[in-house]
This record gives sequence, structure tokens and C-alpha cells, in this order.
Amino acid sequence: MTDQLLASLEATIKARKDADPKLSYVAKLFAKGRKKMAQKIAEEGAEVAIAAVSEGRQQIVSESADLLFHLMVLCVHEGIAFEEVLNELAGRRGISGLEEKASRETPIQE
Repeated sequence: MTDQLLASLEATIKARKDADPKLSYVAKLFAKGRKKMAQKIAEEGAEVAIAAVSEGRQQIVSESADLLFHLMVLCVHEGIAFEEVLNELAGRRGISGLEEKASRETPIQE
């Protein structure tokens, strides 16, 4: 179900990206470009954090949905299939988060 839901949402975003920005929020984000999308992701991430600290479970769920939606809009804008993001997560399964992070860090040259 999750894969179908994400695929359906991705298809809806693709279908609406070229719509009239006066009639579609997705089209409005596309018209404003990557900077606006990044700003919305930052705002929604902050709202998730605030909900986690001072609000209830349902608000965390709601704000998390907003964050995921805006992330998907950015991915479609950049031509990144959301399946690529999911595959990246799948590739990290069984790897310690600390190990994975260390593998991405550039060692400091002395």
C-alpha cells in the first residue's frame, strides 16, 4: 500500500506541475522554482520539530505528511524518481547509522 500511495502521489505531482499556478498549489511551487521548494522543506521540517516538542502525536503525523509532500515535489522538479530515495534507504538497511554517516564524511587531512 505504501508504495502505491507514494507512486500515486508522485504521479499527481507530475500531472499538476504544468497546470495553472492560480489553480494548483503544485504548479505554483513549480513556477516559483527550487529555492521556494527548499524553503518549504525547511519550514515543514521545523514544523515537525516544533510538533515533536510541544504538540501531540496527530500534529507530528500531519506535519510529517506536509514535509514528505514537499520533498516529493522537489524530487519531481529535479527529475528524481522517489523510488531512488527509497532505494537509497533500502541500501542502508543493516548498516549502523553511525557507520553509514562515517562512510559519507570526508576525512580531515593533517
